[in-house]
Amino acid sequence: MTQPRPPMKPTRDPRVTLDDLVEVLLNKGAVLHLDLIVAVADIPLIGVSLRAAIAGMETMLEYGMLNQWDESTRAWAARSAGRRDLELRAGEALVTRMPGGHLLEEGVYTGWRPGGVHLTDQRLVVLRRDPREVLFEAGVRDLRTVQLETETTVGGEQRTRLRVATLDGRTALLSAADPHGLHEALSSLNPALTALPPAPEGTPSGALEGHLWYQEPRRSGPLWRGGKGRLEPTGLVWKSPLDARPGLLVVPDDILGARVEPGRSPGGDGRLVVLETASHGPVTLAAEEPERWAAALEAMGAPNRAGTAHPPTAPSPPA
Repeated sequence: MTQPRPPMKPTRDPRVTLDDLVEVLLNKGAVLHLDLIVAVADIPLIGVSLRAAIAGMETMLEYGMLNQWDESTRAWAARSAGRRDLELRAGEALVTRMPGGHLLEEGVYTGWRPGGVHLTDQRLVVLRRDPREVLFEAGVRDLRTVQLETETTVGGEQRTRLRVATLDGRTALLSAADPHGLHEALSSLNPALTALPPAPEGTPSGALEGHLWYQEPRRSGPLWRGGKGRLEPTGLVWKSPLDARPGLLVVPDDILGARVEPGRSPGGDGRLVVLETASHGPVTLAAEEPERWAAALEAMGAPNRAGTAHPPTAPSPPA
């Protein structure tokens, strides 16, 4: 049996703020007893008798108030969410769901259509809620390839997209809140999608992952930021815990080389990893094992130094 709460005591402390009032209302609650008479020329015209309880929903439910309203509201919300989200088929299970979108390419018009990316054990669906429309749908077993691509937005930010190709010849470019996680989930459902290009010789087996410092270029000067780095066959991904999206994305075709140089690093070991890229220029990193990261990045960019990353020069137009 729950113990009754101690009664509240009034206060006249002038230091009490609105935040204190809201905290009391949410955690403890308040009961109002109000009797009001409105009179004109000493003649009572309107009478008001008010008895009200004000508290947070958890406090209300704890005291047995608004239970029926809470149950009916939760049931309505569940039914409404079911209508907005993807309707599962018989025997179908949802694997993951995240915000995303689909790039519409019709003739000269190109534009992103936002929606929710739903991955089940049978289908990959991009669904828009209002108005309800399926923007893209394909069976998991009907996918031929799923590749991660890096795109530079109008604002200069690097974004990772998902290029999807189906067995019937369709292609689509999708965005997702966690493109790498979606790619891994698709690969686990369809093993045929794991046939990525072979990693260059010297690249460590499996993904290289760990704490990595990134010297982010800024107008006021470069700034060291700590985060998590991951090196896999699809490239280098770095993300700070404070960022919603990766702050650095470097695909293998963009890597020109990597080396270890002396310098002042946040870890204090005096060694930095300098990554040469075609689109970002020199990228400065700091790691606990700089030689290991530099060797893996150097090996990943080896095919580019052989000339595979540079397309042939287009012939000059005839005079």
